[in-house]
Amino acid sequence: MDAASSPATDLKAACVQAAHDFIAAHGIERLSLRDVARQLGVSHQAPYRHYPSKDHLLAAVIARCFREFAAFLDARPECASAEDDLAALGQQYMLYASSHALEYRLMFGTPWPEAAADSELIRDAVHSFNVLRKVLARLHGKGRGAREKIDQDAMFIWSTMHGYVTIAQCNVMRHLQLAPKVDKNVAPHIFDMVARAMASRMAQ
Repeated sequence: MDAASSPATDLKAACVQAAHDFIAAHGIERLSLRDVARQLGVSHQAPYRHYPSKDHLLAAVIARCFREFAAFLDARPECASAEDDLAALGQQYMLYASSHALEYRLMFGTPWPEAAADSELIRDAVHSFNVLRKVLARLHGKGRGAREKIDQDAMFIWSTMHGYVTIAQCNVMRHLQLAPKVDKNVAPHIFDMVARAMASRMAQ
Protein backbone atom coordinates (compact mmCIF):
# COMPACT_ATOMS: atom_id res chain seq x y z
CA MET A 1 0.00 0.00 0.00
CA ASP A 2 1.29 3.44 -0.88
CA ALA A 3 2.41 5.47 2.16
CA ALA A 4 0.22 8.36 1.07
CA SER A 5 -2.89 6.22 1.52
CA SER A 6 -1.78 4.11 4.49
CA PRO A 7 -4.06 3.88 7.54
CA ALA A 8 -1.50 5.79 9.64
CA THR A 9 -1.36 8.65 7.16
CA ASP A 10 -5.13 8.64 6.84
CA LEU A 11 -5.48 8.92 10.61
CA LYS A 12 -3.02 11.80 10.74
CA ALA A 13 -4.99 13.76 8.13
CA ALA A 14 -8.30 12.74 9.69
CA CYS A 15 -7.19 14.16 13.03
CA VAL A 16 -6.53 17.55 11.41
CA GLN A 17 -9.94 17.58 9.74
CA ALA A 18 -11.70 16.44 12.92
CA ALA A 19 -9.92 19.13 14.94
CA HIS A 20 -10.91 21.76 12.38
CA ASP A 21 -14.54 20.62 12.55
CA PHE A 22 -14.47 20.59 16.34
CA ILE A 23 -13.08 24.14 16.47
CA ALA A 24 -15.77 25.31 14.07
CA ALA A 25 -18.47 23.84 16.31
CA HIS A 26 -17.07 24.44 19.79
CA GLY A 27 -14.10 26.83 19.64
CA ILE A 28 -10.36 26.38 20.15
CA GLU A 29 -10.56 26.47 23.94
CA ARG A 30 -12.50 23.20 24.13
CA LEU A 31 -10.34 21.31 21.63
CA SER A 32 -8.77 18.14 23.02
CA LEU A 33 -7.19 15.03 21.55
CA ARG A 34 -9.70 12.91 23.41
CA ASP A 35 -12.60 14.68 21.72
CA VAL A 36 -10.91 14.30 18.34
CA ALA A 37 -10.51 10.58 18.99
CA ARG A 38 -14.15 10.31 20.02
CA GLN A 39 -15.23 12.13 16.89
CA LEU A 40 -13.20 9.74 14.72
CA GLY A 41 -14.33 6.63 16.59
CA VAL A 42 -10.79 5.55 17.51
CA SER A 43 -9.10 4.91 20.84
CA HIS A 44 -8.29 8.00 22.86
CA GLN A 45 -4.58 7.18 22.48
CA ALA A 46 -4.64 6.93 18.69
CA PRO A 47 -4.16 10.67 17.89
CA TYR A 48 -1.09 10.76 20.15
CA ARG A 49 0.76 8.59 17.62
CA HIS A 50 0.95 11.65 15.38
CA TYR A 51 0.39 14.61 17.72
CA PRO A 52 2.09 14.62 21.14
CA SER A 53 -0.24 17.33 22.40
CA LYS A 54 -3.24 19.46 21.53
CA ASP A 55 -0.88 22.27 20.57
CA HIS A 56 0.84 20.07 18.00
CA LEU A 57 -2.52 19.23 16.47
CA LEU A 58 -3.59 22.88 16.47
CA ALA A 59 -0.33 23.83 14.74
CA ALA A 60 -1.11 21.24 12.05
CA VAL A 61 -4.61 22.68 11.60
CA ILE A 62 -3.27 26.22 11.15
CA ALA A 63 -0.52 24.97 8.83
CA ARG A 64 -3.14 23.38 6.58
CA CYS A 65 -5.03 26.68 6.54
CA PHE A 66 -1.91 28.47 5.31
CA ARG A 67 -1.34 25.88 2.58
CA GLU A 68 -4.90 26.25 1.34
CA PHE A 69 -4.65 30.03 1.66
CA ALA A 70 -1.52 30.14 -0.51
CA ALA A 71 -3.16 27.87 -3.11
CA PHE A 72 -6.20 30.15 -3.16
CA LEU A 73 -4.03 33.22 -3.72
CA ASP A 74 -2.12 31.45 -6.48
CA ALA A 75 -5.41 30.60 -8.21
CA ARG A 76 -6.11 34.28 -9.00
CA PRO A 77 -6.42 35.32 -12.67
CA GLU A 78 -3.11 35.88 -14.44
CA CYS A 79 -2.23 39.50 -15.13
CA ALA A 80 0.32 40.82 -17.59
CA SER A 81 1.35 43.83 -15.51
CA ALA A 82 2.70 43.72 -11.98
CA GLU A 83 0.32 46.49 -10.93
CA ASP A 84 -2.74 44.54 -12.12
CA ASP A 85 -1.37 41.39 -10.53
CA LEU A 86 -1.03 43.17 -7.20
CA ALA A 87 -4.63 44.38 -7.43
CA ALA A 88 -5.81 40.87 -8.32
CA LEU A 89 -3.92 39.47 -5.35
CA GLY A 90 -5.62 41.98 -3.06
CA GLN A 91 -9.03 41.00 -4.41
CA GLN A 92 -8.21 37.33 -3.91
CA TYR A 93 -7.04 38.01 -0.36
CA MET A 94 -10.30 39.71 0.57
CA LEU A 95 -12.35 37.02 -1.15
CA TYR A 96 -10.59 34.35 0.90
CA ALA A 97 -11.12 36.26 4.14
CA SER A 98 -14.84 36.69 3.47
CA SER A 99 -15.45 33.12 2.31
CA HIS A 100 -13.16 31.37 4.83
CA ALA A 101 -13.69 33.40 7.97
CA LEU A 102 -12.80 30.60 10.40
CA GLU A 103 -9.59 29.70 8.60
CA TYR A 104 -8.63 33.38 8.39
CA ARG A 105 -9.11 33.81 12.14
CA LEU A 106 -7.10 30.67 12.85
CA MET A 107 -4.18 31.97 10.80
CA PHE A 108 -4.18 35.62 11.84
CA GLY A 109 -6.33 35.91 14.95
CA THR A 110 -5.07 32.98 16.99
CA PRO A 111 -1.84 33.00 19.03
CA TRP A 112 0.40 30.35 17.55
CA PRO A 113 0.99 27.42 19.93
CA GLU A 114 4.52 26.78 21.13
CA ALA A 115 4.51 23.61 19.06
CA ALA A 116 4.58 25.78 15.94
CA ALA A 117 8.38 25.85 16.18
CA ASP A 118 8.44 22.06 15.70
CA SER A 119 5.84 21.87 12.95
CA GLU A 120 5.31 22.77 9.30
CA LEU A 121 3.39 25.89 10.33
CA ILE A 122 6.24 28.35 9.96
CA ARG A 123 7.23 26.96 6.57
CA ASP A 124 3.66 27.17 5.27
CA ALA A 125 3.13 30.67 6.67
CA VAL A 126 6.31 31.91 4.97
CA HIS A 127 5.19 30.26 1.74
CA SER A 128 1.91 32.16 1.77
CA PHE A 129 3.72 35.44 2.49
CA ASN A 130 6.06 34.73 -0.41
CA VAL A 131 3.09 34.94 -2.78
CA LEU A 132 2.95 38.67 -2.02
CA ARG A 133 6.73 38.97 -2.15
CA LYS A 134 6.82 37.48 -5.66
CA VAL A 135 4.33 40.03 -6.96
CA LEU A 136 6.28 42.90 -5.40
CA ALA A 137 9.50 41.51 -6.85
CA ARG A 138 7.98 42.11 -10.29
CA LEU A 139 7.73 45.78 -9.35
CA HIS A 140 11.08 46.24 -7.62
CA GLY A 141 13.22 43.87 -9.64
CA LYS A 142 16.53 42.61 -8.22
CA GLY A 143 18.43 45.85 -7.86
CA ARG A 144 20.24 47.17 -4.81
CA GLY A 145 18.02 47.24 -1.75
CA ALA A 146 15.18 45.44 -3.55
CA ARG A 147 14.71 42.82 -0.82
CA GLU A 148 14.27 45.46 1.86
CA LYS A 149 11.80 47.42 -0.27
CA ILE A 150 9.84 44.26 -1.06
CA ASP A 151 9.51 43.30 2.59
CA GLN A 152 8.64 46.86 3.65
CA ASP A 153 5.91 47.11 1.03
CA ALA A 154 4.66 43.62 1.79
CA MET A 155 4.16 44.56 5.42
CA PHE A 156 2.46 47.83 4.46
CA ILE A 157 0.03 46.12 2.07
CA TRP A 158 -0.66 43.16 4.34
CA SER A 159 -1.26 45.42 7.37
CA THR A 160 -3.68 47.54 5.34
CA MET A 161 -5.64 44.56 4.02
CA HIS A 162 -5.64 42.75 7.33
CA GLY A 163 -6.82 45.84 9.18
CA TYR A 164 -9.81 46.24 6.91
CA VAL A 165 -10.68 42.53 6.97
CA THR A 166 -10.51 42.44 10.76
CA ILE A 167 -12.79 45.45 11.09
CA ALA A 168 -15.22 44.02 8.54
CA GLN A 169 -15.38 40.64 10.27
CA CYS A 170 -16.25 42.11 13.64
CA ASN A 171 -19.09 44.19 12.10
CA VAL A 172 -17.93 47.36 13.81
CA MET A 173 -18.47 49.57 10.76
CA ARG A 174 -22.24 49.31 10.99
CA HIS A 175 -22.09 51.14 14.33
CA LEU A 176 -19.81 54.02 13.28
CA GLN A 177 -22.49 56.19 11.70
CA LEU A 178 -20.51 56.45 8.48
CA ALA A 179 -21.63 58.69 5.65
CA PRO A 180 -23.98 57.02 3.16
CA LYS A 181 -22.34 54.44 0.85
CA VAL A 182 -18.97 54.71 2.62
CA ASP A 183 -19.14 51.18 3.98
CA LYS A 184 -19.77 49.77 0.50
CA ASN A 185 -16.95 51.80 -1.02
CA VAL A 186 -14.30 51.16 1.60
CA ALA A 187 -12.67 48.22 -0.17
CA PRO A 188 -12.35 49.99 -3.56
CA HIS A 189 -11.01 53.06 -1.77
CA ILE A 190 -8.40 50.95 0.02
CA PHE A 191 -7.28 49.39 -3.25
CA ASP A 192 -7.05 52.82 -4.84
CA MET A 193 -4.98 54.21 -1.96
CA VAL A 194 -2.63 51.22 -2.01
CA ALA A 195 -2.19 51.66 -5.77
CA ARG A 196 -1.44 55.35 -5.28
CA ALA A 197 1.05 54.60 -2.52
CA MET A 198 2.83 52.02 -4.65
CA ALA A 199 2.92 54.37 -7.67
CA SER A 200 4.50 57.05 -5.47
CA ARG A 201 6.91 54.51 -4.08
CA MET A 202 8.05 53.39 -7.51
CA ALA A 203 8.49 57.01 -8.63
CA GLN A 204 11.04 57.67 -5.89
